[in-house]
Amino acid sequence: MKIYFNGNEHQIVADMKVSTFLQEGNIHLGCAALAINREFVSRSCYAERTLQEGDRVECVTPMQGG
Repeated sequence: MKIYFNGNEHQIVADMKVSTFLQEGNIHLGCAALAINREFVSRSCYAERTLQEGDRVECVTPMQGG
C-alpha cells in the first residue's frame, strides 16, 4: 500500500496504524504535530488511526508570530 510522508512515497503493509508507521520508520516528532490529508491527528489517536491507501501524512511544526 502506498502513502506519502512529507511528500515522499512510502510502501507500507495494509492496516498499519500511525503509531506503528512512526515507530518502524524511526520517526520522532518531538513537539511537531501530525496531519493526515490536511487534518490534524491527536497523539492520543496514533495507536487507533489506520493509514489508508494514498494518505498524505505531514509533520507540521508550530510557528510563533502574529
